[in-house]
Amino acid sequence: MSDPLIIAGREFGSRLFLGTAGYPNRKLMLDAIAASGTDMVTASIRRISLAGEDESLVDLIPKHIHFLPNTAGCQTAKDAVLTAELAREALETNWIKLEVIGDRELLYPDTEELVRAAETLVAKGFTVLPYCTEDPVGSGLGISNPHLIELICARSPVPVVLDAGIGTASDAALALELGCSAVLLNTAVSKARDPVTMAKSMRAAVEAGRLARLAGRIPKLAHAEPSSPQFGLVGT
Repeated sequence: MSDPLIIAGREFGSRLFLGTAGYPNRKLMLDAIAASGTDMVTASIRRISLAGEDESLVDLIPKHIHFLPNTAGCQTAKDAVLTAELAREALETNWIKLEVIGDRELLYPDTEELVRAAETLVAKGFTVLPYCTEDPVGSGLGISNPHLIELICARSPVPVVLDAGIGTASDAALALELGCSAVLLNTAVSKARDPVTMAKSMRAAVEAGRLARLAGRIPKLAHAEPSSPQFGLVGT
């Protein structure tokens, strides 16, 4: 079944996006990326060598995988816009994962600054994926408020990518079942005991979650309902 994800006119075969931070080494990172089947990876522009002297992270990523720079670490709209412009100039991409952090402990976004930065970047021709989650980054807590996530997905006119808080495969599957178009995760894979195997499990979970969403779950009932027919029973 063909079920591509389309964002800003670009088609993605995988609904699993992967971060690149926190791996023990780059080989393990690349093996995990391959195992995940992802079509897009992200990294902070601060982690990318732009001087051309060292092998850049961008150069290591297979060419068929879309590279998404992000503005991690920025705390103001001004800084985020400048960082995005630097990324576009250096990497020749107008795609940006926009992060404007307001709470350094929980890594929650500063919503006012985030909106201001998003408006500015869209006006400048960027394709903006704004980070506006309510699950703490790297926490592994899973989806803390599924009802709100489902409501956002139902009302959003654009694809919703769940980002942050994913701890294991069942969390990723639930995100897709709730209506998310994709999930973006990092720590759940990079900090797993076996990152490559966890990447494989996330790949399968996202695929299963999407299929379950398309299939449609049965209604939840407050009482038992037998799955076998009642006619033909002894004594009837």
